[in-house]
Amino acid sequence: MKTFVYIDHFKGEVQLASWEALGVAKSFGSASAVIFGSGLDALVKTAFEFGADEVLVADDPSLVDYRVEAFASTISALASSRTPDLILFPTTARTRELAAMSAMDLNTGVLVDLTDLLLNGDKLVATRPIYEGKLNETVVCSGKPVIATLRARAFPRPAQDKSKSGTATKVEAKTDSPATVEGYEVAEAAVSVADAGIIVSGGRGMSNNPSLTPPASMDEKQAEAWRAQQGFKLIDELATVLGGAVGASRAAVDGGYIPYAHQVGQTGKVVAPDLYIACGISGAIQHIVGIRSAKLVIAINKDAEAPIFKVARYGVVGDLFQIVPALTAAFKKKLGK
Repeated sequence: MKTFVYIDHFKGEVQLASWEALGVAKSFGSASAVIFGSGLDALVKTAFEFGADEVLVADDPSLVDYRVEAFASTISALASSRTPDLILFPTTARTRELAAMSAMDLNTGVLVDLTDLLLNGDKLVATRPIYEGKLNETVVCSGKPVIATLRARAFPRPAQDKSKSGTATKVEAKTDSPATVEGYEVAEAAVSVADAGIIVSGGRGMSNNPSLTPPASMDEKQAEAWRAQQGFKLIDELATVLGGAVGASRAAVDGGYIPYAHQVGQTGKVVAPDLYIACGISGAIQHIVGIRSAKLVIAINKDAEAPIFKVARYGVVGDLFQIVPALTAAFKKKLGK
């Protein structure tokens, strides 16, 4: 089976699930990494190190900034000329759009947010979560090529072999697009929650520390946000000690406590860490949807009836402002930090 794997990156910073997709492709046969942008030599080398049999590069300054029309046209033209059986994307905000538009151009279907993909004879059988993660469904695509997006951390990442190398194959870039990029603002977490193996998240409860006295010049809403921001410093300290990422509930983001890049949940990022620590998060269904694939959930909340405890393996009922610093100190000692 011949598979294309789209390597999703922002100015050379790769979404790590791209390499997971490359590992899936290798398990089916030959894997061609597809990379768009400009000045891509380092990414080409890394793609070979992660096992790509071939690296197809559309290197053009007009592809530095993502524009779905140009990117979809380039993928579609490439697929039409080289006829892959399967095109894989990591599931990101960009690739959801890109996979859908490419499927329209190629007159095929898309299997989205997959957590498993198997080859049964000559048919690809996919598994994806439905009904907010409560059930899994098995689906197939009758169109060709099959296009699929893979959920991050749902598949093993292949080992990187730095001794491997190769020469990229340049392909034509389709640059026509009605859209132009006038500018953007980058607001990403230091460690992305999408790729993190450990996530420590805070919720609305981060604003409930009675021991903090905000500046007198602040109104009530400003004081609430200030308390929460001080609380998130505790979250950041614990995440740093554990080598993890800082997450947040939608309530915390909507309250202005922390940027959207940290939001976990149905309207944020769906995550699958090895460890998820929820601090002051009640557990609304939209948040639960985002963490169902976590291997271990620990909840800290002063409300013993909070819904988050229904999905947590371990729960601590108490004041997070005492418990989180105590955990940080314990982990520092245990880990020699």
